[in-house]
Amino acid sequence: MSRYRVALIGTGGIVGSHLEAIAALQDRVELVAAVDQNAARVEAVCAQAGIPHAYTDAAAMLDAEQPDLVHILTPPATHFPLIVAALDAGAWVWSEKPFCRSLAEFDAITAAEERTGRFASTVFQWRFGSAVEHLRGLAAAGALGRPLVGVCQTLWYRDAGYYAVDWRGTFATETGGPTATLGIHLMDLFLWLWGEWEEVRAMAATLDRPIEVEDVSMALVRFASGALGSIVNSALSPRQESYLRLDYQRATAEVKTLYRYTNKDWTFTPVAGDAELAAAWNALAVDRMGSHGAQLAALLDSMDRGVRPLVSGLEARRIVEFIASLYKSAFTGQPVRRGSITPGDPYYSTMNGEVSIERG
Repeated sequence: MSRYRVALIGTGGIVGSHLEAIAALQDRVELVAAVDQNAARVEAVCAQAGIPHAYTDAAAMLDAEQPDLVHILTPPATHFPLIVAALDAGAWVWSEKPFCRSLAEFDAITAAEERTGRFASTVFQWRFGSAVEHLRGLAAAGALGRPLVGVCQTLWYRDAGYYAVDWRGTFATETGGPTATLGIHLMDLFLWLWGEWEEVRAMAATLDRPIEVEDVSMALVRFASGALGSIVNSALSPRQESYLRLDYQRATAEVKTLYRYTNKDWTFTPVAGDAELAAAWNALAVDRMGSHGAQLAALLDSMDRGVRPLVSGLEARRIVEFIASLYKSAFTGQPVRRGSITPGDPYYSTMNGEVSIERG
């Protein structure tokens, strides 16, 4: 098992989660540098976390430090060029979401992976909790039967002050509204648990915030299995909640939380009288939060083996394509099928297809 040299690009609000994850894995990683255009901020973070080298230029850091792994924690519009630069410098990459702003950017990252032999993955820590792992195991064993009806709701609240940050509120700099930035975690989990989707029908609007992007979206999705799901992404909900309900033939699994979950946040309801299935769920003995630390440990395992990490490649492209398709359906008023957005389609290169959103 190797010990890897890690660098951070971006030291804003999310950096604490990454520092916590790295601290828990000190036997496997060495944090050698951090970068931020704000010199005072990066120097303060380096002093606090004991990071030996602070930079204000990412290219200079990559050239001087040659890290094995780069965490990208910057605003969304900067992810694509930084990911490609880090890959070209010989590093693996772990980027905060949204991974990139379009399918065109994603496919260019794939080309950079093929050119360099390195991999880039994105932060979707909700996949790595023990309850989700247990649920996937039961489903894979056939204990739950077929998936039938799903409900996926990210009901959060972001006021005008949140959108006053200069890079928020536009498709060019933020990628999108709650569809692309808030609800992406729960939607990714939904799609990962239930497999490939086939068709999405959606609406989106800007009802109450002074922004270019949507502040609410709603969608219906049909999966390849035939299952149906409903999705709501909101930045307008004062009583905040993240809620995922999965109705299988033999049981309902639900998680109700806000930003993180442990086992206690899950409810499992088998069909009446199925004591054996109830016992199978209750056999869950490990209680591991779906955290940055859990995902980082899995990423390091992939680096040890030299294999593609879980949330990269086609596994990461699925949610980018779904979000682009949701926006296309919302803005055109037409259903969109998986695989139909290809080069030449305006929604391949931009999430909004250069269309202005409906305002309430």
